[in-house]
Amino acid sequence: MSEATLPLFDLNLTEDQAMMRDTVRRFATGEMRPLLRKADEAAQLDPAFYARAAELGFSVVQVPEALGGFGASRSPLSNLLIAEDLAHGDMAMAIGAMSTLSFVNVLLDQGSEAQHKEWLPGLCESAFPPATLAVSEARPRFDPRKLETRAVPEAGGGYRLNGEKTMVALGSEAALMLVLAEQPGVGPSAFVVPRGLAGVSLERERFMGLRPLELSRVRFSDVQLPATARIGGAERPFDLQRMLDLAAIGSSALAVGCCQAVFDYVREYVNERVAFGEPISHRQSVAFMVADIAIELEGMRLMTYRAASRAEQGLPFTREASLARLQCTERGMKIGTDGVQLLGGHGFTREHPVELWYRNLRALSAFEATVIV
Repeated sequence: MSEATLPLFDLNLTEDQAMMRDTVRRFATGEMRPLLRKADEAAQLDPAFYARAAELGFSVVQVPEALGGFGASRSPLSNLLIAEDLAHGDMAMAIGAMSTLSFVNVLLDQGSEAQHKEWLPGLCESAFPPATLAVSEARPRFDPRKLETRAVPEAGGGYRLNGEKTMVALGSEAALMLVLAEQPGVGPSAFVVPRGLAGVSLERERFMGLRPLELSRVRFSDVQLPATARIGGAERPFDLQRMLDLAAIGSSALAVGCCQAVFDYVREYVNERVAFGEPISHRQSVAFMVADIAIELEGMRLMTYRAASRAEQGLPFTREASLARLQCTERGMKIGTDGVQLLGGHGFTREHPVELWYRNLRALSAFEATVIV
């Protein structure tokens, strides 16, 4: 193929993506930012927020019309844009608001038609029916490919689930929970656990960041699940790597959105803050640090968009997703640290939101499968 016939590298959004992005950005600015400090101080969020977020419709937009959704095409790139813009408003609220979408994406991606019919209509009927993912386990150097949570097949059919999960978003409110567990002889598998089953217990966890987001430790003690609870099967095995790759893109999008908030704030601050008779942005050490944030942020964004674009085209994207997550996790924490540093003494106070964004960015390295695009 000659250079003249190569397809153009086009970063322009589709008309639908541009409309959705405008709506989500207005929501982030008008609904999320005003709640930012109050929600962080209280370590809780008014449940009405999630109902307002659900009105945007992104949680069920990809669900088939016959099951109560809007029947839009599956689009990792569109989902990435939503995650980025919500995280620009607040990362903790973004994770909570996208919890149901993450569950829906895994189910649509890897579940059977019978499972779609069983669980998706209920998620489309309520104003905000929380569904969530239970992936991480509380141990050092957690690897989702080596799970301690076990789902043992029963002689009469079904499974017996035992184990413990940590950092489960909206765990106590979730109507449905997708749990990763080791199935002996098979490997890591995914199971849908409805709310209210015997043997499931929860307790609220507290962390340095993401304070408004309800994060729970969930314990499973001889929880009985039907055979239909297992996602995938012999004909279509559960693809853990695909789920982790899509989660890596989601985490990267959260980092990009939060880092954009840091950059927007510090750029304005250093131009307005006067010391020794001139704005501190006139100092090379300050200007260079702000420029480095801008450069790293653009690199993070392009790497994340590239991974999502390949996923949307059906191309292999494990390498791109892994690189994006590594870059966004490491550079994101650096941007959060530099943001605090640029504010000097003000960076250590709660008067400015940069310390809050710093704490939230630190959480991304501890989270596994936060948002699935």
